[in-house]
Amino acid sequence: MGIRVGIPRALLYYRYYPAWKTFFNALQAEVVLSPETNKEILDAGVRLAVEEACLPVKIYLGHLACLRDRGADLIFVPRVVAVEEKKYFCPKILGLPEIARCSVPGLPELLTVEVNMRKKARKVISCLKKAAAVFDCRPGTAEKAIRAASKAQKRYGLAMSRGGLTPADYLNGVQSAANNHRRLKVGVLGHAYNIYDLFLSMNIIGKLKDLGAEVITTEMLSFEAVRAGQECFSKESFWTFGHELLGAAGYFHKKGIIEGLVLVASFGCGPDSLICELVERYYRRRQEIPVLLITLDEHTGEAGVVTRLEAFVDMLQWRRQTL
Repeated sequence: MGIRVGIPRALLYYRYYPAWKTFFNALQAEVVLSPETNKEILDAGVRLAVEEACLPVKIYLGHLACLRDRGADLIFVPRVVAVEEKKYFCPKILGLPEIARCSVPGLPELLTVEVNMRKKARKVISCLKKAAAVFDCRPGTAEKAIRAASKAQKRYGLAMSRGGLTPADYLNGVQSAANNHRRLKVGVLGHAYNIYDLFLSMNIIGKLKDLGAEVITTEMLSFEAVRAGQECFSKESFWTFGHELLGAAGYFHKKGIIEGLVLVASFGCGPDSLICELVERYYRRRQEIPVLLITLDEHTGEAGVVTRLEAFVDMLQWRRQTL
């Protein structure tokens, strides 16, 4: 049996898990994935985190504690700084290795890889090779693992941008999206770790679908579409997720492909508080597409969220019939 590598089912899991899993499997490592978020994981994360931490970070710490208790030999905690020019990830994501070590006692060794595409590509590859050497030092093994991971990530992206799948669909083995062109088209925008974690989001996407809506998310758009949508705003965001959210919001409005927009943010997220305000103002000035903002924290009640979604969908259906 190979080395057991723990991967928390939180934060960037929803963005890069296919690449990570493929990379470690190519090195003959056994991937140990934490369970889906539940109340026990949330409560553990709340106890471990500082008060100022946002809800996704608290949940991440709970997943780390769960992997520690499951006996993982290593836990993969990458430091993802930037994946494109002039754009950065949230400071908390940049500092995850330090946050993990200082917050969760008794963790096994952390496997940390820095991904910073603002540096030369060979430096990122060098970091990946160093991580691969922990599992297999044979010549060429690391290169094969990196190529396999890159292909897996491309397949993942294409399944969403061309196949209309969400990350949750793909990771759960769904093969194709079921679209009904007569359904209400509702855009749902937010960080992937907010809207695809069923416990954290209270399954907002699933509830909208049950109410008769067809949901469209950022991941279903191409890079070119997001870039075109960003042009609707006078300034770009230097946060990667903020840039994507603005671009998707602009594209949805520019092309008129949605009838309503749901913004999902976590309480205590500085970038979200600004980006969501910009989107709301942009849509409000044009008075064409209604916007619903849902802010999540550990005290958010499911009944309140359901009531707001039901009222929002009812209003959209009324607008469709009267306009």
